[in-house]
Formats: sequence, structure tokens, C-alpha cells
Amino acid sequence: MLPAVFADDDLALRFVGGLDDVLAPILNVLDCLDTYFDPALTPADFAQWLGTWVGAETDGTEAEPMLRAAVAAAARLHRVRGTLQGLSETVRLAFGVAPEITESGGAVWNARPLGPFPGRPRPQLHVALRLPEPRPVDVHRLDALVAAARPAHMPYTVEVTASERTPER
Repeated sequence: MLPAVFADDDLALRFVGGLDDVLAPILNVLDCLDTYFDPALTPADFAQWLGTWVGAETDGTEAEPMLRAAVAAAARLHRVRGTLQGLSETVRLAFGVAPEITESGGAVWNARPLGPFPGRPRPQLHVALRLPEPRPVDVHRLDALVAAARPAHMPYTVEVTASERTPER
């Protein structure tokens, strides 16, 4: 694409070839820029960085598919943060297993004032997680996740145990 006067010049061709080598990666990134913001398509290292942008609950030890799922779900999880659904989904995305959550609260509607309150009088949240091979670090990870995703006023406890194995036939 050089003018004819430069197309025959060896120095000009080498100079432009060098610029091509330098600029080609930049142009390639700009051409594919939209894929960098899709957690399913972006490179793995950029997915971790993208997770920091959207506030994904990751610690850097997740397998790549779990990392991508957590980044993709981050915006949705922020909308349900502090709810039973949000807490359950956050833990499931981090560990790949659905937790057992018990809470003391409830909600009820009554036409008469001064009706009984649902649930127990003292707030309490307990999250139990059954993993195939629990590690000591899993308790700390679960504690950090529950502390971030629970209702702010709710005291909580966490428990990580080994799941029961079914006998093989």
C-alpha cells in the first residue's frame, strides 16, 4: 500500500515491515476489544483482572471455569447481595457445591397490628458446606464469603465438613 516511489526502496519496505510487527498486536487487540469484556471469551489472566473491575468474589485459586462463571455472575449477585439467594449462589460459585443455610428470620403479612413476629427473636445465620475433600483453608474462604455476602446486621457461623461418600458398586 506504499506509493510506487517507496515500493521499490528496500529501506522503506524494511521500515514499514518493522512498524507492522510493532502495530499488528495493538490493531489485533482493538479489532477484538469486545471479546475482552466477555468472561467466556477473554484470556484467563484478563478474566481475573476483569473480576476485580466487577467485584467478583474470587481469591485467585479458582479453576478457570469457576473464575469465568464468578465474573459473569458478579453483576447479578450484587443485585441480590444480602439475601438468601445471593449468599447461596456466591458460595456455590466459589466452591461448586450448594451450601445448607439456616437463618432465624422470616417475613409475614398480617391484617391485624401487633401480630406475632416470624422466626426467632435473635438473628442468626449458619452456613454449612459439605465438600468431597475439605481443607483447612476452605473454612477461612467460606468465612470471608459469608461475611461479604450476608446481611450486614446478621451474626453468623460457618461449618465445612466432608460429604458422605456413596459406596461404589
